[in-house]
Amino acid sequence: MASDERGDPQTSPQDDPSGDQAMRRELYFFALFRLLEGSMLVFMLLGPNAIGTVDVAWPMLARSAAMLYLVAGLGLLIVATQTRWSMTWQAAGGLLLDLLIAALILQGSHGADTAISMLLLVNVGAAALLMPWRPTAVFAALAALMPLGGFFLQRIGQISPGSVLEHSLAEATMFSISYASVALLTQLLGRQMREQAQLVAQRGADLASLSQLNELIIRRMRIGVLVVDAAGRLQLNNEAAWNLLGQPSPSQRDLNAMAPALMERLQLWLQGSPTATEPLNLGPDHVEVLPRFARLHQGDGLVLVFLDDATLVSRRAEALTVSSLGRLSASIAHEVRNPLAAISYAAQLLGESPDLHSTDKRLTEIILSHCQRMNGIIENVLSLSRREVSRPEQVELMQWVRQFVEDYKSAHVLEAGQLLAKAGDGRLFAIVDPAQLHQAVTVLVQNALDYGRQPGQAPKVTLQARQSGEFGPPLVEVMDMGPGIPAEQRASIFEPFFTTHEHGTGLGLYIARQLCEANQASLDYVDDRAVGACFRITLARSRALMQSTKPSFGN
Repeated sequence: MASDERGDPQTSPQDDPSGDQAMRRELYFFALFRLLEGSMLVFMLLGPNAIGTVDVAWPMLARSAAMLYLVAGLGLLIVATQTRWSMTWQAAGGLLLDLLIAALILQGSHGADTAISMLLLVNVGAAALLMPWRPTAVFAALAALMPLGGFFLQRIGQISPGSVLEHSLAEATMFSISYASVALLTQLLGRQMREQAQLVAQRGADLASLSQLNELIIRRMRIGVLVVDAAGRLQLNNEAAWNLLGQPSPSQRDLNAMAPALMERLQLWLQGSPTATEPLNLGPDHVEVLPRFARLHQGDGLVLVFLDDATLVSRRAEALTVSSLGRLSASIAHEVRNPLAAISYAAQLLGESPDLHSTDKRLTEIILSHCQRMNGIIENVLSLSRREVSRPEQVELMQWVRQFVEDYKSAHVLEAGQLLAKAGDGRLFAIVDPAQLHQAVTVLVQNALDYGRQPGQAPKVTLQARQSGEFGPPLVEVMDMGPGIPAEQRASIFEPFFTTHEHGTGLGLYIARQLCEANQASLDYVDDRAVGACFRITLARSRALMQSTKPSFGN
């Protein structure tokens, strides 16, 4: 066996796993049995009735060996209580002591040869039960050689006649075979016991790990989970349920005192009455919940209560509604697009007629204008229905902002100063799909140009790229100098089909936010400006180096 730097013996993989930990109790009882053997030998050789019971040829040798065995047995018993010592070393050392003391006592006395040989059989079996195969084989062979060795030594005259080591050949052979057989059988039994103990320990560790995992999952679930007994006392609850109940005191376990309305609905369910399906308000400052009930077992009276946040349920329902409505709208848009294209084409041809009156030409212009508006609505609906997969790449935002402003000005008729680019001379990198970022920023800039103006004044919109702090994420902001968004409308501006304009569809900001979320970005309205509105896109930061520079203004 090897030793570590502290001098403590290191156990082998065969005797230190969790399976051997369960057998240390057997090692302790084995050491206790050895102490009992030492006490019996001392009493037999040094007691008041020693004379006449055992014929002692060499009294000093036999009695010294018995006293040494008693003291050593006490020491092994103390060591057996220390888990840092190798179990194999203790069992091997103890068996070696047993064999040596037995040989000394058998040499120095006679009259108890069979009793001591049989008692040694117990020690060999117990030690083999605790040791691996190789040391067991060595000590089994050593124990088997003792009676045969005594027989042959007696034959060649090396021991005195009448010594306890004197055996007949048949008796010596029987003891040798018994020692080897007991060692083999108990070693196999010990190995099976260790394997079973290891399996039990592994299963226990797996169950404990699964229990901790289940507890963590339940604790982190967004759905509130309660376990209530028949008397209405709370037995278990997770964090979500604790928050939904208004974060009551941990000492408060009475559900009727915490949430009377929930207890009332639980009583109705226990009585078999049909329970209401509408959300339940647990308090003036609490969110509404949708309770569901289930019995754990029929006999214990425990009830499992699930509390769903009604706002989350409504959001999921809204998402399903929007998805279904988007697919329906897409199919209708495809059907409308063809006749709309025919109307637009016919109006263009009619406007090119030389015989058309000026009033009629104005009517054709109105038709074309509304066709373009309808086409824009169709494009928004189709964008809502199809979710294209984003293809993010590294984008240098400073240059991208300046290029966007130039491209937008070239495609739209704008007066000087209506759209500005605010970007530094350095380099600011972000990970985003440039096409989807262009689409989202186009929506924000168009909304700012349409609605972000003071009455009677031209719009002034600024597109800015910057970094949030020294180590923060990159930002793209669209700012205007208009009246801003009223506080009562800010919570609804990103909802689909919400609009305050008679010609709007309410899909622009919703689609822009969806595009940002597809790129692991966020779109938010910033309400810390005294004048105007600001929409901020927070992008994923690139690993490329960024240089901080002073901002410059373009027109």
